Amino acid sequence: MADPAAQPARGQYFEAEPAAATSPRSITADIGGMQLRFETDSGVFSPGRLDPGTRLLLAEAPLLTAVERRVLDLGCGWGPITCFVALRSPAAQVLAVDVNERALGLATTNAEANGAGNVTVAHPDAVDPDRRFDRILCNPPIRIGKPALHELLVTWLDRLAAGGRAHLVVQRHLGSDSLARWLTDRGHRVTRLASKRSYRLLEVQARTGSDP
Repeated sequence: MADPAAQPARGQYFEAEPAAATSPRSITADIGGMQLRFETDSGVFSPGRLDPGTRLLLAEAPLLTAVERRVLDLGCGWGPITCFVALRSPAAQVLAVDVNERALGLATTNAEANGAGNVTVAHPDAVDPDRRFDRILCNPPIRIGKPALHELLVTWLDRLAAGGRAHLVVQRHLGSDSLARWLTDRGHRVTRLASKRSYRLLEVQARTGSDP
């Protein structure tokens, strides 16, 4: 049986211009005791609800420390991680990136509507490659295929500052354990922080020698 994580797909949320016709909707999500309202749409990841993987990440990833000010939401979608982290840690500067133009518009709208003024939303290509992050949060787009996924993670995990860390949530049957091994082989220290409903929450430390 083919590995689903190795199979690229068409007409998916990780396309720059979603093929799906627009179908706006509003949802409310209780995240960490905060009732947040979001605008969503077809053609983006999990448009009808806060998906279980993201919910696990937000519930179990450690809160930002006082020195973790530079935060990246990698693959922000319509912005639930961005908004929660920005509101919970107003001293942080949260950068939300996604290749999906529809998602970028929604994340911008939702950050503004929820009062998250410490958020910047940008296409990945617009981010200075020398910019460094203390924390990266990500529900990775596994279905883009392993080569593309590995390229994505190499690009951004190497932008962790010295002492920085990333928190990734991945389903077990979509390769969480093999991804952890690959990251370890790259020189990252990887720790499984939580498991729930077949999801794994991984903490990935910056490699030794990362920039400040």
